[in-house]
Amino acid sequence: MSIGRKKFNMDPKKGIEYLIEHGLLKMTPEDVAQFLYKGEGLNKTAIGDYLGEKNDFNEQVLKAFVELHDFTDLILVQALRQFLWSFRLPGEAQKIDRMMECFAQRYCQLNPNIFTNTDTCYVLSFAIIMLNTSLHNPSVKEKPTVEQFISMNRGINNGGDLPQELLMSLYESIKTEPFKIPEDDGNDLMHTFFNPDKEGWLWKQGGRYKSWKRRWFILNDNCLYYFEYTTDKEPRGIIPLENIQVREVQDRHKQHCFELHASGTDFIKACKTDSEGKVVEGLYQTIAPLTLSNRLDSR
Repeated sequence: MSIGRKKFNMDPKKGIEYLIEHGLLKMTPEDVAQFLYKGEGLNKTAIGDYLGEKNDFNEQVLKAFVELHDFTDLILVQALRQFLWSFRLPGEAQKIDRMMECFAQRYCQLNPNIFTNTDTCYVLSFAIIMLNTSLHNPSVKEKPTVEQFISMNRGINNGGDLPQELLMSLYESIKTEPFKIPEDDGNDLMHTFFNPDKEGWLWKQGGRYKSWKRRWFILNDNCLYYFEYTTDKEPRGIIPLENIQVREVQDRHKQHCFELHASGTDFIKACKTDSEGKVVEGLYQTIAPLTLSNRLDSR
């Protein structure tokens, strides 16, 4: 499951396909939605990207995902806070539109006496999100007043106006406490490196050029990452250890050498950054030898 989570964080579609192919998820919208809703080890930007995709299956997953939220007896702004914390809204307006439409339908289903129809809830929810941006984005110089917020929402209640007290309370809630937006960089690698199983320096022999270079290695969730420096945020290489074996090798100049090799006819699917900073993927029967540099420390 941990490898599937990492794949999902880097490519949501391929991650879900991997989990389904390996029997870790059922190919049903409900099962995928439950996986996203629990969110264990998942990047919230990746969750938002997957939920926003326009195809039949993803849209069914979105609906099932929204139905896992319980908005019963919550005022609208509270429900929005809960909903928008479970993933990161994508930037595309069409994706946001589909998400907020599903949210409005769910909210009105659980709170049938608040609005005359789901369109009112949908429009007001959008207005609240826009208000949050306008009030708390430093680049917006002129902040909207409560009077302007009330004015912009006139006539949205099936041609009528919403109670002024409701709009004033929504305005004050957003002004006092902005939405907590999940912050991540889209790949969740730093979360992976924060609490590794093991970490330490190893000498790594190059594949094409047989020189030895000292690299900082991190082992976590059956995956090996190596860096040029301990302060690097991005790894120079990633080596999944699924179906990988280790064997000792002899070297005249180095002690305690070992190499990783694929079992049988399998290949090691490893990737690394090239000299231009691009990520390249390769298939290998063996990974060039490694040897200890002092020790591989355990936390």
